[in-house]
Amino acid sequence: MHPPLAMEKRVRFKSAWLPWLLVAPQMAIVLVFFFWPATQALYQSVLQEDAFGISSEFVGMENFRRLWEDPGYLGSFYTTAVFSLLVAVLGICIALLLAVMANRVVRGAAIYKTLLIWPYAVAPVVAGVLWLMMFASPWGVVAYALQALGYEWNHLLSGTDAMALIVMASVWKQISYNFLFFLAGLQSVPSSVIEAATIDGATPWRRFWSIVFPLLSPTTFFLLVMNVIYAFFDTFAIVDAATQGGPGKDTSILVYKVYYDGFKALDMGGSAAQSVVLMAIVILLTVFQFRFVEKKVQY
Repeated sequence: MHPPLAMEKRVRFKSAWLPWLLVAPQMAIVLVFFFWPATQALYQSVLQEDAFGISSEFVGMENFRRLWEDPGYLGSFYTTAVFSLLVAVLGICIALLLAVMANRVVRGAAIYKTLLIWPYAVAPVVAGVLWLMMFASPWGVVAYALQALGYEWNHLLSGTDAMALIVMASVWKQISYNFLFFLAGLQSVPSSVIEAATIDGATPWRRFWSIVFPLLSPTTFFLLVMNVIYAFFDTFAIVDAATQGGPGKDTSILVYKVYYDGFKALDMGGSAAQSVVLMAIVILLTVFQFRFVEKKVQY
């Protein structure tokens, strides 16, 4: 006789409406904070309102057509692509390095890990202000040090300096999130595998790239998706506090341009069209990552 197979334990509800009642709060949050704003943006994107919001006119796809004819909007695409790439790559690489170091620390490990987690508790707008104060020309701590070394830092006039400022602030804010996942992934790597590779004479560098990093590929893939979404949406407060899209439009990423055109330029139709395009871009990037990038992930 075959041994009895382990049966999967399933939860059974005596009442048919109880499961729906338990799911209802989460569904209400999704409907109110995602589907309703998305539907409202789709509706607003085909309308043209006056500056006071008194009257509106149906214009169809005119708002979208004007977007593709606007050089400033197309420039925001390039700015967002560069910004997102830098934030995602630097954030993942630095967090992985810190996680590897934290996993090897013997003394003071708890203090080291706590200090690395702290930035996650800082609000994005506060992170932007902190980095702005450090780089405020000419008396910011870092700006003063750079000036002493012969580099004239000025993020108010230099687009490169301004981009570097918001990239550093955004990476610093996200490092804690990436660090936690990488540290958990490193601690789940079987020590017996590492010991076997050490006995076989593999160097630490070879052990990392041939054993540890492939085992971290699911975590790296997940963080890649989350960092791209973070760079597209959650960095608005950092950009607004640090550079306000300047100098000129050099740091005006797509999410900031949506805010600027809607609340400062009072172009609600154009702003809604931009939000629809931004939402479509993030959905397409996520689908692309899960369809093509995930195939190279080793689970």
